[in-house]
Amino acid sequence: MLRQYELVERVKAYDPDADEAVLNRAYVYTVQKHGSQKRASGDPYFSHPVEVAGLMTELKLDQATIVTALLHDTVEDTLATIEEVEKLFGPEVARLVDGVTKLSKIEAMTENERAAENLRKFLLAMSEDLRVLLVKLADRLHNMRTLHFIKSEEKRRRIARETMDIYAPLAERVGMYEYMREMQLLAFEQLEPEGYATITGRLAQIRSQDGGQVDAIAFSIKQALAEAGLRVEVSGREKHPYSIWKMAERHVSFEQITDIMAFRVITETLDDCYRALGVLHRTWQMIPGRFKDYLSTPKSNGYRSLHTALIFENSMRMEVQIRTNSMHRTNEFGLAAHSAYKQGGVRPDGRVGWLRDLIEIVDASHDAEELLEHTRLAIYQDRIFAFTPKGALHQLPKGATPVDFAYAVHTDLGSMAVGAKVNGRHIPLRTQLNNGDVVEIIKSKTSSPQLSWLSFVVTGKARASIRRAVRAKERAEIAAIGRKLFDEIASRLPAKVGRKAITEAVHRLGLEDEEDLMVAIGTARFDDRQVMEALVPGSAAALPGPEDWPKRDRAISIRGLTPGVGFKLADCCHPVPGDRIVGLRRPKAGVEVHAIDCLQLADGADADWLDVSWGDRTTGAVGQIRCVLYNRPGTLAEMTGIFANARANIVRLEMTQRDDLFGTYELDLEVTDLAHLTRIVSALRASEAVASAERI
Repeated sequence: MLRQYELVERVKAYDPDADEAVLNRAYVYTVQKHGSQKRASGDPYFSHPVEVAGLMTELKLDQATIVTALLHDTVEDTLATIEEVEKLFGPEVARLVDGVTKLSKIEAMTENERAAENLRKFLLAMSEDLRVLLVKLADRLHNMRTLHFIKSEEKRRRIARETMDIYAPLAERVGMYEYMREMQLLAFEQLEPEGYATITGRLAQIRSQDGGQVDAIAFSIKQALAEAGLRVEVSGREKHPYSIWKMAERHVSFEQITDIMAFRVITETLDDCYRALGVLHRTWQMIPGRFKDYLSTPKSNGYRSLHTALIFENSMRMEVQIRTNSMHRTNEFGLAAHSAYKQGGVRPDGRVGWLRDLIEIVDASHDAEELLEHTRLAIYQDRIFAFTPKGALHQLPKGATPVDFAYAVHTDLGSMAVGAKVNGRHIPLRTQLNNGDVVEIIKSKTSSPQLSWLSFVVTGKARASIRRAVRAKERAEIAAIGRKLFDEIASRLPAKVGRKAITEAVHRLGLEDEEDLMVAIGTARFDDRQVMEALVPGSAAALPGPEDWPKRDRAISIRGLTPGVGFKLADCCHPVPGDRIVGLRRPKAGVEVHAIDCLQLADGADADWLDVSWGDRTTGAVGQIRCVLYNRPGTLAEMTGIFANARANIVRLEMTQRDDLFGTYELDLEVTDLAHLTRIVSALRASEAVASAERI
């Protein structure tokens, strides 16, 4: 663990103007606050924030970031407060510490909800100041380095999975490849211990049998480039064990992974990169399909390099990366290596515009599962490049479609998309894009996102935006139903309802606005009595309450059963008075009443069949209807208006399918008898809004 004076000396070495007193005060503060707390390793807890601060000094970050690293766990794990931190260290440090602080103490949430809420706060704070991300990544890296001390295997695997799913991809997206590789390696060891042992053992075997081959190849590369007048540094390294595992998952055997060794060429200038590439391709045969130019088209995280693969002597393959020294620094440490991020007021720039997409996803996500799903989609990195007709470049995940492209350009463009041209040809919206495609989106102001798009879009931003738009459309339709029902309720009031009465009703029911009221009525959140009472207090007093209903109206009666014997109307056929019925008695299961033509009767061989019929009391029977509506505004309201006119109560309403032309709904309706249900089906079939209607 770093001593206090060592940490201060590290910071002063690259930032002579740093305030030594503030650094000392922060070091002492974290030691005092964490006091006798211990980590799973047995070390004092304060050793963790000190080591995180040490990682920040390796990246030569500013004083506020170092102080934040020292204090990042004090608010969560000690009695310290954000107000105290702000008083002692200023508003900037307090804001950064609050951004890094996790919300793991929210015990009422499920594991996924806790992870989602932590991620939500983290992304919002990160969008304001990227130093939050840098501290958080260093925090997670040090925790991963000490993960093996945790005794619970389940907890180790949970932390490793979260690291692999969230933090390693985030490190990659900001170009911190050193952090990403180490996190992946440590998580891989916990998640796939057998695979980790096999691959590292095989690499050790190759290393022991190498006989200096890596150094010899590096010398050959350097010599070939020197003969062409290029001054370069060449180094060789093993391929990352997790990279080998991913290749193995794609059914590539270890013996087939011939480019386990990779070589890096560091040049003096950008022009030297291309000159070195030419020399290497003239000296050794290149492998087609393996050349990538990230100099002319950098990755979204700012990564720049030339990648190629060559066939060396004895048919041995090798991977070579070519870059300048400044590129190498940026490639390994990303944003942390950029001088603009070592000063105050750090904000996202164009190189990390994907952060804006993440924040949009946070706003659009409906629940914890959606947030985690969309964010994981947004931060994984396997990318293609596509262009607008004007030449603007957009990076998308492999498998992206024109709909994903439209949302990447702008959310409004995605919402209005009706078609696409790729390289001048019309294509379906579900077509996958390829590298270098020129994509033109055909739009219409009257169009809206379709639920079916969720079956083929791959970006988190597209999925979040589509779901939000579909929910808004469904909410509008439910509000239209609620408006129709509201008008019917208002017509029974003793006085005409004005705007003031509606506003006061919204307040009395604890809602936000009039639209919320209509949605609440449409979803049967409030019954007629509650709405009437909210609009005109005392108006529902004259209505009979449930306790005043005659007992004969409370339940359906069935003839042919012993008095007092319980029965149930079968859910499979939903018989209503007027249907011919039969009773089935099974041991210990009571009596089920089925329609005589119910298909489930074939399974009743082991039951006693009872000759039953409808009694005098028939209130409350439920019939099922399947209704296919044309997909246009107002059709759902027209359907529910038919139910209201027929005095049929909706018990359940569910949309089972929807596409560009039709929406299919299944409903449970409370009716008096078969004739009542038949009249409703006939009225539906006569409506211009209904494509088909049938009893289920």
